[in-house]
Amino acid sequence: MTTLYFVRHAESPYSEGKERSRGLSVQGASDAERVKGLLLGKGIGVIVSSPYQRAKDTVQPLADALGLPITVLEDLRERKIGDFQGNSFTDAKRKLFNEPDTCFPEGESSKDAQRRAVQAMEGILDTYKGKNVVMGTHGDIMTLMLHHYDQRFDYEFWQGTSMPDIYRAEFEEGKLVNISRLWREG
Repeated sequence: MTTLYFVRHAESPYSEGKERSRGLSVQGASDAERVKGLLLGKGIGVIVSSPYQRAKDTVQPLADALGLPITVLEDLRERKIGDFQGNSFTDAKRKLFNEPDTCFPEGESSKDAQRRAVQAMEGILDTYKGKNVVMGTHGDIMTLMLHHYDQRFDYEFWQGTSMPDIYRAEFEEGKLVNISRLWREG
């Protein structure tokens, strides 16, 4: 059994043109410490992350506590939505999830983003077979990866995720056999 802990990044203030470099808010940094507390003692042996700073910053306290490096994988990056042409952000996301081949100018379709992220995830499952792996990720790309294995992970699921969020996914022979949410607001 290989266990992936999908860690959606904590709160990060939006800054135009700083998609890759923006870090965490004060609340986000505090929540990253809570993420560490939830995952310590889970036998984590590997930490991988999206190259985006907010994803790395969310798993950094855990990496520091465990003395583990964070392996950055470019293909775990967030999906670029592109110019959504007068649609609201949520309407654009709904359209992209519901029409997987749709791509806004300078953006990436759900199908293309899912293909590259699932390929990266399958590489993680092969490379770290039998280990417990933390993956610093994003809500959209996490949803697309999980959707590859289970159609219930869709637009509504994405809308219901929080920042941060943690999902524990167990895989046997490359198949998703169990998933549970570890992060609860409240």
